[in-house]
Amino acid sequence: MSRTIGKPFLLAVALLLASCTAGEKPRAADAIAPAPAYQDFGDLRVHFNAMPTLALSEAMAREVPIERSAGTAMVTVALRKLANGEETAAEGAVQAVAVDLQGMRQPISFTSVRTGDYTDYVGTFRIAERDSYRVEIEVKSGDRRGKVTFQRNF
Repeated sequence: MSRTIGKPFLLAVALLLASCTAGEKPRAADAIAPAPAYQDFGDLRVHFNAMPTLALSEAMAREVPIERSAGTAMVTVALRKLANGEETAAEGAVQAVAVDLQGMRQPISFTSVRTGDYTDYVGTFRIAERDSYRVEIEVKSGDRRGKVTFQRNF
């Protein structure tokens, strides 16, 4: 059984499709600069990031050590002291929690990792595919304290 589509319907579809472009020529996408991945608290600078553990090379995962898994993300936190525009090593304490879209909170335990003169802090949390997480980090170094909050989609 064949069915014919009326001319008014085809005309309406053509008009809708034509209005999508509004006669504009295609143009290159605008690049959006990434948000800074650090925050300053006086002379304490806190660098932070979160990424899937599968983004690590196998060699890097062994060095940290972190188990690479599709269901795990890694948070890195680096504390630095600012002096005369330069960053130097800073020691401190780091606590964090990852919160998913449903409000489920996962505490993140950190391990300190030495890289040259610097000590960075690395922790992991479980992730679900196509979910978004807010990471809340509290840091303390000397007399400085601060709280950093950022969001990542996985």
